[in-house]
Amino acid sequence: MYAIFRSGGKQYQAVPGGVLRIEKIPGEIGETVTFDQVLALADGDQVDFGKPVLADRSVTARIVEQNRARKIVIFKHKRRKDYRKKQGHRQYYTAVKVESIGMSERSLPEAPVEASEE
Repeated sequence: MYAIFRSGGKQYQAVPGGVLRIEKIPGEIGETVTFDQVLALADGDQVDFGKPVLADRSVTARIVEQNRARKIVIFKHKRRKDYRKKQGHRQYYTAVKVESIGMSERSLPEAPVEASEE
């Protein structure tokens, strides 16, 4: 079973128990986050696609790390013109561990409230 969801303008494939590095999202380590923009859900031979999203599905994950990726080097030059420019960049990311893929909380029916007899 896996799901394709959207976060930070990118699409990610979530597998229960898997760890993903996604674009930085607010939150502390140990907090639970829910991704509601599920684009596709596959369970064995059955595959569901949203138009554009599946309204009743969500991916629940726990934040395991907030950090910065390795440095990439941007080097520009123009030959014979004595022009050289060197620049570095480290992108922020959030590592999340996927806990479950299933129904979203807002689509679950509410439990009936029982009247207490006093």
